[in-house]
Amino acid sequence: METTTFHEKGNISIHTENIFPIIKKFLYSDHEIFLRELVSNAVDATQKIKRLASMGEYGGELGDLTIKVSINPEAKTLTISDKGLGMTADEIKKYINQIAFSGALEFVEKYKDQGVERGAIIGQFGLGFYSAFMVASQVEIITKSYQDAPAARWICDGSTEFEITAADKADRGTDIILHITEDSQEFLEPARIRTILEKYGKFLPIPVSFEDKVINETEPIWTKNPNELVDEDYLKFYETLYPFSEKPLFWIHLNVDYPFNLTGILYFPKIKNELQLSREKIQLYSRQVFITDEVKDVVPDFLMLLHGVIDSPDIPLNVSRSFLQADSNVKKINGYITRKVADKLSELFNNDRHGYEEKFGDIGVFVKYGMISEDKFYDKAKDFVLLESTGDTFYTLEEYKEKTEETQKDKDDNLVWLYTTDTGKQDSYIQTAMARGYNVLKLDGVIDPHFIGKLEQKLEKTTFKRVDADSLDKLIDKGVTIESILTEEEKETLKATFEGVAGAGYSVEIQPLSTDELPVVITQNEFMRRMNDMSKAGGQPSFFGSMPVTYNLLINANHPAISRVKDSNDQALAKQLVDLALLSQGLLSGPALTEFIKRTVNGL
Repeated sequence: METTTFHEKGNISIHTENIFPIIKKFLYSDHEIFLRELVSNAVDATQKIKRLASMGEYGGELGDLTIKVSINPEAKTLTISDKGLGMTADEIKKYINQIAFSGALEFVEKYKDQGVERGAIIGQFGLGFYSAFMVASQVEIITKSYQDAPAARWICDGSTEFEITAADKADRGTDIILHITEDSQEFLEPARIRTILEKYGKFLPIPVSFEDKVINETEPIWTKNPNELVDEDYLKFYETLYPFSEKPLFWIHLNVDYPFNLTGILYFPKIKNELQLSREKIQLYSRQVFITDEVKDVVPDFLMLLHGVIDSPDIPLNVSRSFLQADSNVKKINGYITRKVADKLSELFNNDRHGYEEKFGDIGVFVKYGMISEDKFYDKAKDFVLLESTGDTFYTLEEYKEKTEETQKDKDDNLVWLYTTDTGKQDSYIQTAMARGYNVLKLDGVIDPHFIGKLEQKLEKTTFKRVDADSLDKLIDKGVTIESILTEEEKETLKATFEGVAGAGYSVEIQPLSTDELPVVITQNEFMRRMNDMSKAGGQPSFFGSMPVTYNLLINANHPAISRVKDSNDQALAKQLVDLALLSQGLLSGPALTEFIKRTVNGL
């Protein structure tokens, strides 16, 4: 057999003297991406030969198509070998020399006056292969095409010069040999390479071997038809992604090929009422190659709390966020995911109301957060968001409106929905409200202050008031005037007495309340207290800055115990009544609590 020989040297025709420092500059913090890019190229070449074989355009034996990554510590080389299409010498010149460098020039010209986000250059202009020069002083390609052409060797040291010669290679495919630089010796450490391969290549569609062990699962469940899968498959995959985590509540299998391509699985984890903003739990892939776990703009903000995988070749993965935000496919995908989540929740609610109610303590944060942040989601979720009453009964918005319409409208025909943020501390207020036939909601979640505000914007003539924000007659003002049994002079005397025993930080007000109200009631202004809660929920300093929270001390002018204080000017009784009110709100502590206990015991 006659051996073909050739030898060619040349200069890459570009205007920039040396493109590689530019590559290194833009990718400095993402050096490990070179391995993702080179292995991805090997996968592409292997998939192409499989496709040609399936179409009858390649009749040779495919053989073992495993991609092999290997290290030679003595030679200080890292090699990526595939059994894919391979290249002829002409194809090397076309695809390696011309396309990549013209793309590099385009990139530099386009971004030379702009700040470029990390990783923006990779893959965007055919430069994936050249990311090898971030870690290599010299790169060799030894390749043999599936076509009837001699093997070729290309070598470049990172300058604009290259050399192509004949190579001694019998098998189809390509070896990329990286001569690792002194400052990148970490990429000759097996543990480092294994970590990178498992990070980016865990689910690549072609087997990838390192140290004689295949590191990937080539057919992850998101690539399969949902009809082929059972619950155990989804749970097992979740455990693979998030070892030691609690089982998810349920999941959504995404699968769409028009007007964009998208597959994936999104899991609803258990969150309870704590807004655990761990926003790196959704992994983004492109054709089974891991790209990032920073999926903002691709996934709606309120669904960043979900876990799982999204795989789409239609997302421009390597451009700046401003491009992502403007990209039409990204917007469509964002809308599609929102719709699929809403449809899933609606399906669960309609098919199994009891099961949905049992899960709502966990998923309520998703639903409420979505309604707050996305109007389109609000429009769907308003039919399956649930409100829980202190009696542990769940209502939809429409159901609760019907329940309270007859009893909780004020004189201006506004519907007033009472709520509690702490059933323990506010129990006496809750009991008083229920004795009047009113219903009280439990809204004690981290985002509930914002959720309440959203509902007040959306629901006509409906307002929320915490059950301890004022006296019941003021909270739901029916327009009925309650006459006071006290004269104005008696009120002033009583006010002075209670101000004397209440101390600083409490605003005393004498009010004619119903006799079923307590003698002394502690309240907080609804607006100021809610703003304070919202600031805390958002992780911000108190709405009031360094100012202490103030409380109102409502003295029930019509209560018999208050009449006793008035008749005898009994300051000890006044103090006892105030302390009882403080105790009911958890505001009595330290020496004041000790003194109250002693006083109470001595009075027995």
